[in-house]
Amino acid sequence: MEVSVIGLGTWQLGGEWAHDYTQAEVDALLDAAAEEGINLIDTAECYGDHLSESLVGDYLARRGRERWMVATKFGHRFHSFMNRTEDFSVAGMKEQLDGSLKALRMERIDLYQFHSGSDVWFQNEELWKALEELKRAGKIRHVGISILGKGSEAQAKAARSVGAEALQVVYNRMDRRPEEMYFPHAVRDGLGVLARVPLASGLLSGKHQAGATFPKGDFRSTLDAEKLKRDLAEVERLKREEVPDGVPMAQWALAWCLKNDAVTTVIPGCRNAEQVRFNAGAAALV
Repeated sequence: MEVSVIGLGTWQLGGEWAHDYTQAEVDALLDAAAEEGINLIDTAECYGDHLSESLVGDYLARRGRERWMVATKFGHRFHSFMNRTEDFSVAGMKEQLDGSLKALRMERIDLYQFHSGSDVWFQNEELWKALEELKRAGKIRHVGISILGKGSEAQAKAARSVGAEALQVVYNRMDRRPEEMYFPHAVRDGLGVLARVPLASGLLSGKHQAGATFPKGDFRSTLDAEKLKRDLAEVERLKREEVPDGVPMAQWALAWCLKNDAVTTVIPGCRNAEQVRFNAGAAALV
């Protein structure tokens, strides 16, 4: 898969970032991405109950599927705001895949990712055999692993052996664990790397000052207050000591990720078309 170095994350479309998107807003956002040469959309089964996928699918059905690489995930069932249950069973995965294909209005997923599952779920050989069968059946092009936030080097180490070809990991200037935990395995095994949360959930945009709070309905309102305080202090330090004068912090943060040769693409979320265009500009800094 030849993907753009700047991709598009779509968790926000599922309604957990304090905004309910209309189809017109999503159309504008994806039109801007297309204009900027972005061709990778990353979504998931539990960004809403296939809601993000449905909004993306409606767009693709009208604008055309051909230029886009679409990545989605399996393993969770959405119930309500920040309320999900896990289901990594073979039957559950197949049901979720059918739901994703229906929502996206597609016959095949370009990259289908094991979504933040524990090592216990990962070690189910039957699951990986079933995914391989679905590849042969033409419902999936490639399989990936979206490693859970707390981390699992074991999953990165074993990725190629279970048939995975890409890792999605939390990676940003404030979380450099992948440099030791994941990237050596990815380089050794020729795996693509999707860097998610490259702006540290928006903190590395530089827009949020010490004492910042987030509205109800924004998942960041659920973050630990003390950790948020420490993170915002670190953002201020980075702004003073590392961000070059005249360079917007968000673009610097995206480019910082891309300067690591192991990283294939970054997938920041974007609230609107303006942010899509702004983020795309980070490619020029690499």
